[in-house]
Parts: sequence; structure tokens; C-alpha cells
Amino acid sequence: MQSNPQDAIYTADPHILSLADWLGDPVAPADFPATTLRFRNDRAARAVGLADLDDAAWIAHFGRFAPLPGNLPQPLALRYHGHQFRVYNPELGDGRGFLFAQMRDRRGRLMDLGTKGSGQTPWSRQGDGRLTLKGAMREVLATEMLEALGVNTSRTFSVIETGESLWRGDEPSPTRAAVLVRLSHSHIRIGTFQRLGALDASAEMEQLVDYCLASFPGPALPPDAPEPDNKAARLLHQVVERMADMAASYMVAGFVHGVLNTDNMNVTGESFDYGPWRWLPTWNPAFTAAYFDHSGLYAFGRQPEAIHWNCGQLAVALRLLSEAPPLIAALNRFPDLYQQAMARRWCWRLGLEPRGLEEDSALIGACEAAMVARGIGPDAFFFAHRGGRGPFATDDAGAALKEALGPYRSTVNDHPYWTDEAPQSMLIDEVEAIWEPIAEKDDWTALHAKVAAVRRMGEALGAAPAPRGHA
Repeated sequence: MQSNPQDAIYTADPHILSLADWLGDPVAPADFPATTLRFRNDRAARAVGLADLDDAAWIAHFGRFAPLPGNLPQPLALRYHGHQFRVYNPELGDGRGFLFAQMRDRRGRLMDLGTKGSGQTPWSRQGDGRLTLKGAMREVLATEMLEALGVNTSRTFSVIETGESLWRGDEPSPTRAAVLVRLSHSHIRIGTFQRLGALDASAEMEQLVDYCLASFPGPALPPDAPEPDNKAARLLHQVVERMADMAASYMVAGFVHGVLNTDNMNVTGESFDYGPWRWLPTWNPAFTAAYFDHSGLYAFGRQPEAIHWNCGQLAVALRLLSEAPPLIAALNRFPDLYQQAMARRWCWRLGLEPRGLEEDSALIGACEAAMVARGIGPDAFFFAHRGGRGPFATDDAGAALKEALGPYRSTVNDHPYWTDEAPQSMLIDEVEAIWEPIAEKDDWTALHAKVAAVRRMGEALGAAPAPRGHA
């Protein structure tokens, strides 16, 4: 995807301590019986100046959670509320994770190191605060694939097996346990704002808005925005732009997150927290990832609607600081921003120069029709086109696609990936096949090979086009 630029210099910046009194609870990590390093993301570590840690120091920091120099003296389990499948829940918070550290990356962005499976917190409720090793492996695969496909995603930084056995209803048990560390551009969620709104905590809400505007600078307000000095509206404009791009990135990747609750929405527009995710086997808007999503609320084709609805809940929370009209104006920009992001990202994955929103949208429709007619998913479709094996002009849908493609100029590069026999994909059967040798023989070869192959695909695709002013 990118060449290897100069490693960042580790620069601690625990900026969140200014909010810590009301944002989170100091917690202690679990004392694990073992710490066996299974995955370390040196590419991500180079971006924040931590790639020089040897394995012993890595385990000390990311398995035993010894504080990093100049950083948070103690982990913080963050507090938030959220809508879960549209039902409001005020009993949420970091139940099996915490914020461990903050630092600047090589681009100067404020980055968080947060955990999953690091032990119980005041927000664990009846949970054990643990993560299965299989769940950690799945998050490695999800984040690597999403990053390669141009999605703005958290990155799996570290996975350490902890020597514990866990009982889970949705996995053969007992199963192995792990602690995962993710690198994210913030852990501030829409649910963080919802909690303050529910508590009528206007002073804290104003502090949080100021923190987000200062820590995650984004695009300027559009020229016609009402009340340009309204900080709450300015933040909502930024979040709406980021979320519209995130929604489009899911659709172009053929990715189904599965649990698009407001507590899983990062205000930086960075996708994170991967549970029952799936990639599309065929182009199907009704495809769901979570077995418990009985109504299809978060089905593939409904993800933009769900993300827009979540932005609306942020607007409701920000009513604590603002009148409704400027917030509504920001919220109403989502559909147009989403369509622009779809066109921009779809043409990028096809390897074409965009021509204009109307033409690009018609091209997307022709591509969708061709995928449905052929019964294939986006991985196979885009790979065939980029490798010169499309556009399937042997049927009506293929002929219509060929006509739609006619005026477009190609930007395809000559990376050898495009001559491979088959595209990289991440279907559920492949994930299970990677897990099987780990479970049976402790053989991690397939996982590391898949990560390398997915990163090679990312190099072939190149960087996704960013929206205006994207950080």
C-alpha cells in the first residue's frame, strides 16, 4: 500500500487525561497466567515509534501492561451509553478493554492504544473481561483486509495468548484466550456523547467537543453552513463527512460489520470493534453478518442507513449545546456525501478516473447488475476487471456494463497481483481454514501467509482516495 517511510519517533501525548475525571475509570489489567506473543504489527508500530521494542519489552507493555514512558500512569476503562439494535442502553462502557496509551503518529495524529480481553472493569456486568484467541485472530484478519481495501480502520497492533481457558456459547469450549491491543485514531464514540446528553452534563459535553475539534482536526464547514461559530455543529459536520465515507468504504469493500451500534461508532470515522463480520460471497444487499440480527437491521445494503441514523443520535446528544437547525443542516449532508464517496471509491477500486457523479453512479448500477447476473461477489468482480478478464459481455448485464465503461480512462497499474489466478478474499470458510491448524497444531503459518498476501493486494490497489480534508 505504502512504501516504508521513516519510522516515527515515539512521542507520548496522554491528552485524554484532561477529561479523565468523568470520561473513564482507572483500572488494573488482569494478571494472566502466561503471555505468549502470537502477532505483532511492526508496520503499525513503526508509525508510532514502537517498532524497536524487543519481544520481551513488547510483552511487558502489551501483555502485562507496564506503562509506556510518559504515558497514562494507569489504564482507563471508558464510560459511554449507546443504542444497541436501536434500543438505548445506559449500562455500557469498556467491559473487557481499556485505553492504555496515547501518542502521535508520523503524520502528527493523536493515536490510542486500546485493548480487548484485558480483564474485568466496573463495566463488565456479568462478563469475564476476556477475549478468545479465535476472536483475536479474526480481528487480525478483518483489520488487515479492510486496511488493504482502503477502509479507514483500527489496526490490530498485538495479540498475546494468555494461558487461560474460556467457555463460550458460540465456540467449541473450552477455548484459548488472548489479549489484543488495537491502534486507533481515538476511542471517542457517539455513545460517549450520548452518555453526557442523558446526564445533562453540559460542561463536560463542551469539554468533549473542544477535545475532539482540537485532537481530530477535520474539514472546514461548508460555506453555506448556518452559525459557523457553533462548535457542536462544526463537529457534527466533520463526523457526518467521515461517517459517509466510512459507509461507502464498507459497500465498496463488500464488507458487513454486523453490529453498527452507536457505541461502535468512532467520531473520527474510523471503523473498529469487529465481532460477527463477514465479506459478501455474492452481491446481496440482504446479506447479514450477525446470527442474532433477525430483522436484518445491519444487513449489507442497510449499512449506510444505519450509520446515518447513528449520526442522528449524535445530533440529538449535541442538542445540549446547540439549537436544532444547524445540527439538522449538518445531518442532511450525509446522503450527498455518501454518494460522492461511493463514486470516488468505486472508481478507485475499478482502476478508473472518475467522470462525474451522474455517470459514476450509473456505472455503479451497471456493475451491481453484472455481479447479480453472474452470481459473484465484489472481490471476484473487481479483480476480473482490473486483470483484464471482464466485463462479462456475454449477457445483457455484461453488455450494459461494457457500454457504461466505454468513456472511462484506466488508471490500472502493472502490479503482478493482477495476474494471479484468483483474488484475495476473506470469506468465512477461509477464516475457518486459517483457524483450524492453529486450534489443532498451534500452526500459525496460514495466518501469517494470509496477512502477507493481503498486504500485497493492498500494495497493488494503492491508497484509497481521501475525502476533502480527511485527516
